[in-house]
Amino acid sequence: MKSIPAEMIHYKSTPVFTQDSVPAALQRSHTTADGVWGRITILEGSLLYRITDERFPLEEVILTPASFGVVEPQVKHEVQVMGPVRFQVDFHRQQ
Repeated sequence: MKSIPAEMIHYKSTPVFTQDSVPAALQRSHTTADGVWGRITILEGSLLYRITDERFPLEEVILTPASFGVVEPQVKHEVQVMGPVRFQVDFHRQQ
């Protein structure tokens, strides 16, 4: 899995989402803003993270509490609920 560059700083987090509260927008292809990185942290359960950007090969990764997801700036991606889950997204950018 990719990593967030060391010079990026955390600036906000989403609420904790569950399988029942995850916004529909996260479950269809979307991007972050220019220069914004995301870290998807699974607190319980698992979540399918899919890179859907046509500039790259399709990539699917199952995220668990032991393996987080990294969202690169302006790279199309989506998540898919696989069952009971609790997760949060932390956003990072340059200071």
